[in-house]
Amino acid sequence: MTAFGKLPARSLGNNGPLIPRIGLGLMGASGTYGQPLPETEHLKFLDEAYKRGETFWDTADKYDDSESVLGKWFAQNPDKRKDIFLATKFGICTNPEAKDGMKNWMDSSPEYCRIAIEKSLKRLGLPYVDLYYVHRLDKVTPIEKTIEAMVALKQEGKIKYLGLSECSADSLRRAHAVHPISCVQVEYSVFCRDIESPQVQLLQTARELGVAIVAYSPLGNGILSGAIRSLEDVRKPGDVRGVLPWLRKGNIEKNVAVVDQLTEIAKAKGMTTAQLALGWLFAQGDDVFAIPGTSKIHRLEENLASLSFQLSEEEEQSIRQIAQYVAGGRFQALTGFAFADTPQL
Repeated sequence: MTAFGKLPARSLGNNGPLIPRIGLGLMGASGTYGQPLPETEHLKFLDEAYKRGETFWDTADKYDDSESVLGKWFAQNPDKRKDIFLATKFGICTNPEAKDGMKNWMDSSPEYCRIAIEKSLKRLGLPYVDLYYVHRLDKVTPIEKTIEAMVALKQEGKIKYLGLSECSADSLRRAHAVHPISCVQVEYSVFCRDIESPQVQLLQTARELGVAIVAYSPLGNGILSGAIRSLEDVRKPGDVRGVLPWLRKGNIEKNVAVVDQLTEIAKAKGMTTAQLALGWLFAQGDDVFAIPGTSKIHRLEENLASLSFQLSEEEEQSIRQIAQYVAGGRFQALTGFAFADTPQL
């Protein structure tokens, strides 16, 4: 079994590679939560992540210049490619110049799958990626057709493992019947536990099939770090979090109070609030991974240190009880494609 990195590792699904339980989400370094890092700082940040044993890197073709910057890093560090478990994604198409409101649309067709991987590999300057996700299902293409296209890429040596993101339980089951799916990436945190819902059944289905869960936004887009106390904290240029339902007037006050209660539990254990939130995720099972995003070294170190703590069953339940008072929901953009189904063949 292939192993990546020096951090505590787990198998990514049944018979998958051993990868760090905490990955590095790279969306924020290229914008979304503020201005993107200048390229030199971005490259230096990747150097520092590597030095700390963080070798599970998660990007996507939608994340602005992320793949291109990674391509430059790999060109500067060709000997380190073997150490990095690199994930990227396709399926969300963007045209920022669109005048008809169609700035984002989904395309999980076999044709676009091949176009997208070729473009990603060119930007990355690599012959393959370790993990390739369907970022969103377009609800038009039968999932079997998408997976068949990805299997062809695997046979050609362009990808090694297959993943889905924000799929329905049925879509996962149908995809897995075509080819083993290593993991599902989905929003999962103390603030967002939709995948546990009896209606969604995604966590239950993934476990039945031996598919790992990769949790994105494990810190609730930053609110679980304790750094967001008011809307003023997310109003810098380029930060889209001001539209988060959790941060709307009437909700943010309640949610800051929730975070404050979590902070009290964290302090009693010698943890930060972010470490408690990540520790809660890891307490859900060895099949749960997290990819908190950051562009700050001290935050990266804080996140990695969460692996040193364990929560008792009583502490995990206390956190759940506090989380019942979270007001508002997850980020609304693209949620029309959350837990997406696709037509039958």
